[in-house]
Amino acid sequence: MAQPIILLAITETDLELQLLGSAAIKKFKIVQPGGTDSWIDSLSEAAADVVIAQVDDFGEADLQRLKDSKKRLLSNTEVIFISSGEPNLSIDRAMLLGVAYHLRSPINVEYIEEIASELYEELTEDRSSKESLVESYLDQFGLLVGSSPKMKRLYRVIKKAAGSDASIFITGESGSGKELVANTMHMISERREGPFISINCGAISPELIESELFGHVKGSFTGATSDRIGVFEQAYSGTLFLDEVTEMPIDHQVKLLRVLESGEFRKVGSGKTQISDARIISATNREPADAIDEEQFREDLYYRLAQFPIHVPPLRDRENDVVGLAKHFLAHRNAEEAATKEISLDAIGKIESHNWPGNVRELKHTMERAFILADETITVDHLIIDTVASEEARSDIPTNMPLDAIEKSVILKTLEEKGGNKTETAEQLGISVKTLYNKLEKYDAAK
Repeated sequence: MAQPIILLAITETDLELQLLGSAAIKKFKIVQPGGTDSWIDSLSEAAADVVIAQVDDFGEADLQRLKDSKKRLLSNTEVIFISSGEPNLSIDRAMLLGVAYHLRSPINVEYIEEIASELYEELTEDRSSKESLVESYLDQFGLLVGSSPKMKRLYRVIKKAAGSDASIFITGESGSGKELVANTMHMISERREGPFISINCGAISPELIESELFGHVKGSFTGATSDRIGVFEQAYSGTLFLDEVTEMPIDHQVKLLRVLESGEFRKVGSGKTQISDARIISATNREPADAIDEEQFREDLYYRLAQFPIHVPPLRDRENDVVGLAKHFLAHRNAEEAATKEISLDAIGKIESHNWPGNVRELKHTMERAFILADETITVDHLIIDTVASEEARSDIPTNMPLDAIEKSVILKTLEEKGGNKTETAEQLGISVKTLYNKLEKYDAAK
């Protein structure tokens, strides 16, 4: 636990000596303004918790400097003014900014010691229940952050795979960081000077998939008012990331397979053959075997894409990375905003106990919201996660039903709760909208 800091800016020699010799003051780390610096300038550098300042000459310029201080409104600092007692409008205005005490001569040193003792107790008690986060202690590999054994194993696999041009197939739950894995692999590969092009195969209209992949020439179809470069051409000499590749319509998958086998493609409406020079990395949040069994994903395409399969572990299996990542996100927001927000131990406990079905993405969004909501310390109330609901949901899962029936029940119930909104339902379930539509069509066909 860091020792509280007290900034002494006293010009009266006898009072300064008494305070420096005080047992109550000595509990603090004592800092004094150096040289010609004003105590207000020293405040930002010292990051003081308590300031005792003699302000006989406090004027409008000092008041403005106080307003402009990084310790805005002095919300993180207890300030004690000491003055001769002459009326001073600037001091009165400073009190409105958050100065806690204005003590007038003759000064009662015992009273200052009493105030300092109370503040010390408050500060040390408060700091034992929260952590100030300006640093991240987790290891980082490319764009990935984590120090758990599973993440370190993942780093080793990525490093080995990056050295080849083999097609990579990444599996993992929604929000676990599959695109970060793909991007990291590109960053450390020999293709790092080339482009990294990403496309979500489940978010493209089926009518436009061929154009998105291979491009088209002007006039090749209605609406083709100009030439278009597809992602295979855009990714030349670089990496092409096919996210949610299992959601690509089955009749288009054979066209993708041909490119992977021959290394050649043609723009829609063009007779000219072009050569592909892109390293292919694919990803899905589904089990590929399930998609193949449901005849939504070609088995031959899977084996072409999965020359080197990689699995990204869910956050719940990453041990202490959960709390470490929460602190990492907070530390980076503090750095971005030049803030010093903290997190209570109770909040850390809640983060630790939550299952994080949305994985790292859910945790990051939770910490982003908490940072915005909290003034100084993130508490349990600032964490908008529903631990109780998650526990109840897990306890309601039946154990005597086929998996397909359980999946159908969950999908239809979530769709009902979302008022029929398919986009929100898909987001809640961690699947693409295209997958949801496919599931619903399958249920309708079975009626």
